[in-house]
Amino acid sequence: MSHIKGQLRATDRLIVVADNCTDDTAARAREAGAEVLVRTDAEKRGKGYALSFGAQALSHEPPEIVLIVDADCRVQRGSLERLANLAYVENRPTQAIYLMNRPAGSSPISGISAFAFLVRNKVRPLGLKRLGLPCLLTGTGMAFPWSIYRDAPPTHDFLVEDLLLGHELALKGTPPLLDEETVVVSELPSGEAASFKQRRRWEHGQLSVLRTITPRLLSAGLRRGNLGLIALALDGLVPPLALLVFLQLGMTSILWLGVPLGMPSGPAWLASGALSLMGLCVLWAWGRHGRGLLPPRDLLFIPKYILWKVPLYRTFARSGAHSEWERTERP
Repeated sequence: MSHIKGQLRATDRLIVVADNCTDDTAARAREAGAEVLVRTDAEKRGKGYALSFGAQALSHEPPEIVLIVDADCRVQRGSLERLANLAYVENRPTQAIYLMNRPAGSSPISGISAFAFLVRNKVRPLGLKRLGLPCLLTGTGMAFPWSIYRDAPPTHDFLVEDLLLGHELALKGTPPLLDEETVVVSELPSGEAASFKQRRRWEHGQLSVLRTITPRLLSAGLRRGNLGLIALALDGLVPPLALLVFLQLGMTSILWLGVPLGMPSGPAWLASGALSLMGLCVLWAWGRHGRGLLPPRDLLFIPKYILWKVPLYRTFARSGAHSEWERTERP
C-alpha cells in the first residue's frame, strides 16, 4: 500500500474496500493510513459488488477522478497521477498496461500463462492505440472521471467485471483509452491449482462476454458506423490464445484429413496459412516483448500448456461459465 500512498497528494483519498475478508486486511489498511470500507455478504460476492459498494460510499463526497488498483498490484512504471490526469483531460476511462509476473522458480506453464496475459493486455491494446482506437478495460490500473464512474452500470457477480464495464462504457460513448506509459503488475499464483482456478474465472468470463455481450457491441458499431466500437468488438471476439491455437490446429487437421476423401485442398491451404501467420505473430510478440518472461527452452512446453487448459474449455462447453466467485489463493 505504501507504493500507492507515496504517490498521493494531500487532498487525495486512499480507500480500501475489505470485501468479505476473513483476515486482518482491514486492520492493516487502517494502520497504513487508509480509509477502510468493510463489506460482508456471504451471498453477494465478487469484485463487482465491492466496486459498487465503494461507489456508493464515494457519492457522499465525490472526487473528480476515481482510480482503481487491486490490492495485490504494484505500479511498476509511470505514475497514478499521470493516469488520473489523462482521464481528466480526455474525460474518458483510462487503462494502464496490466501485466503478470511469474513467481520465482515457477514452472514453464506459469511463464507461458504470463506471456499469454502479456499478449492480451499489452501487445493487442498497443496495436489498437497505434491505429487510433480505444482499448478494453483489464481490471486494475483504471482511472475514471467521477461522472462516468457514477453512471456506469453495475457489474456485481459477473466473472470479468472489467470486460463488461469496458463494453458498457463504450456503448455509452466513452470507450477506454490506453495509457502505455503506466504499467501495473501483479504476480501469478505459484500453485497449479490456484493458477487453474484463476484462469478458469478469467477465461470462462471472457468466453461468456464473447458469446453474449460482444455481439451487441459489434451490432452497435455497425449500426452507428463507429470504427472504435467495431474494433473493440473484433478484439473481444478473439478467444483466449490457447483456445485459439487449439481451434486452428483442429480445423487445419480436419481439413487436411478430408483432402484424401475428395475435399478440395484450397480450404486446407488457407487454414494452414492462417495457422502459420498466427504462429509468426506469436513469435514476434515473444521476441519483442516476452523474452524476459519466457526463456526459449520454455516454448517447448506450449503444447502441454494447451492440454492443461482443455478441461477448462470442456467444462465451459458442457455446462457454461463457472458461476461461483473464488478468491485467488496467494502467500
